[in-house]
Amino acid sequence: MLNYNYLFEIIKDKDRIKLGKEIDEKYLSDAIKRNKGEAEVLVFPINNEEVSLIMKFSYENNIIVTPRGAGTGLVGATIPTNGGIVLDLSLMNKILELDKENLTITVEPGILLKDLQEYVEKIELFYPPDPGEKGASIGGNISTNAGGMRAVKYGVTRNYVMALELVLANGSIMNVGEKVIKDSSGLDLKDLIIGSEGTLAIITKATLKLIPKPKKSVSILIPFNSLDKAIDSVIKIINKNSKPTAIEFIEKDVIENAENYLQLKFPDDKGEAYLLLTFDGDEDSEVISNYNKAKEVCLNNGAIDFIILNKIEDIDRTWKIRGALVTAVEAVSEQEPIDIVVPINKTAEFINYTKEVQAKYGIKITSFGHAGDGNVHLCVIKGSMGEEEWNKKSVLLLGNLYEKSKELGGLPSGEHGIGLNKRPYFLKVTDKVNVDYMKKIKSVFDDKNILNSNKAY
Repeated sequence: MLNYNYLFEIIKDKDRIKLGKEIDEKYLSDAIKRNKGEAEVLVFPINNEEVSLIMKFSYENNIIVTPRGAGTGLVGATIPTNGGIVLDLSLMNKILELDKENLTITVEPGILLKDLQEYVEKIELFYPPDPGEKGASIGGNISTNAGGMRAVKYGVTRNYVMALELVLANGSIMNVGEKVIKDSSGLDLKDLIIGSEGTLAIITKATLKLIPKPKKSVSILIPFNSLDKAIDSVIKIINKNSKPTAIEFIEKDVIENAENYLQLKFPDDKGEAYLLLTFDGDEDSEVISNYNKAKEVCLNNGAIDFIILNKIEDIDRTWKIRGALVTAVEAVSEQEPIDIVVPINKTAEFINYTKEVQAKYGIKITSFGHAGDGNVHLCVIKGSMGEEEWNKKSVLLLGNLYEKSKELGGLPSGEHGIGLNKRPYFLKVTDKVNVDYMKKIKSVFDDKNILNSNKAY
């Protein structure tokens, strides 16, 4: 076994190194906690110098390194598959600089999304990316190009990353990007890192774009008798130029499961499916004008009601239920969370297809997601099915879903990433030339294949 004593020279605080059996199992898994890997060492660095020295040691000794943030991932990207070192960046969680003139904030990768959002909103600024998991780290959000609910209006994490400080596989430190709006200065290496799931480099600092905080925000719940009618309304809402901040869709049975899990009551029970919309802006008149456009569309398209959530407790309950949909399913059954993305106008067709494969394999599938950007979230639920039957049928079902998404012009992941769980499906539905070039890029950044190896591609 390799001698890891040198790490104790790098990390002076011995409590920040755990060896072998000292490592808590949560650091060997992800948020699903179904699969577990193995590692010889768990290290908690506190600055880029420590990360650099750890990576130099790993590079010289051919040690696999698995980077980790808050551990909220759903696809196994933080599971160490080949032993080695788990590099947990959660202690690197400081705000380093707030630049109000350039509307940027520079942070370490371990800061949590909810803490960043709370900090900037107290000073009337706004960081728009809003994934459902607010306890995720910013480094993790960047590594998966997290999108979330506001993507329909504001875009995804990539649109707000201006610069990154990186530690490469060999321990070198590299800076990519700057605090500038335009950049036509060679290849954009920053954009290669965003969404790379820790396979190319370790993020040790990020400069993010902020915008002024909208002064007004309204949440609206719209029940429909069918999911088809709800999804059909989405494109009409967008084409009406009503400028929604978020458009979520949820089926009734998913809501009921989350209600039971949280012991909270959804504000309405009339619909078989719902759209959950938000609108924001600086003036009441702007917000009202925009949501009235959506109201006209939805009521003309079969909506049962158009419910403006005026009470803070109703708003909080609704979004808590929305945020707990995956967790609620996982609490009652093993399941596979999916985040396939398709063109917006193909959303209903794809969801209808999920009903076909559900019947074909006898496996329940629930659906919800970001209707405004075609990001369909599915829970493929094991229920009482035996292990052998589940392992056989679920693989076939998932293969069908990923093949259908490709047929419709979609992609395997909108925001969760590929990690371990989706890797076989990703490789199957992605053109070989694309995968070959991803591997070539990987070899340039990490010629020994020690960073999060055997993940994604």
